[in-house]
Amino acid sequence: MAFKRAGTRASDDEAKVPARSLSPERLEQRARNVVFYQLNRTIKSRKQLADILERREIPVEIAEAVLERFTEAGLIDDRRFAETLVATRRSARGLSRSALARELSTKGVSPEIVEDVLSELTAEEDLATATKLALKRIRGLMSHPRETRNRRLLGFLQRKGYSASIAFAAIKTAENEAVKSEF
Repeated sequence: MAFKRAGTRASDDEAKVPARSLSPERLEQRARNVVFYQLNRTIKSRKQLADILERREIPVEIAEAVLERFTEAGLIDDRRFAETLVATRRSARGLSRSALARELSTKGVSPEIVEDVLSELTAEEDLATATKLALKRIRGLMSHPRETRNRRLLGFLQRKGYSASIAFAAIKTAENEAVKSEF
């Protein structure tokens, strides 16, 4: 008679068993457990969850059925995922509209949802966010020559996804603000 070690779970033992050898009922339970675990950690798109289930060797038909039930129950919602991602990436990292669109697309959000969620962001908001980032960054660069400072700021803003025109406008505004605050 084999005894289980303290602290182990049935799913630990199940995880060691190849998925192909499990019954359809056990595969479905495994898929539900995986989705619950992933959603408990952080919000994810349906595509991300489908990819995770595929890596766990859950058959496509079982994965789709489980994902459909979670979607119907409102636990998987790509629109809510997109809105959350846009809000957090915008406030925490200061990403531009184009960078956000790119990230949402790579996470499997449909183009219609991406366009709808990002339609609320304007070029003026992009400029304001880029200016805020440039102001924050320029303080540490004031000891450098102007060309070096501008080159570094431009690269920084472009890595955040801002176009050259928005980046140059933000740098100019930040430069003017930095000069005013020195006097």
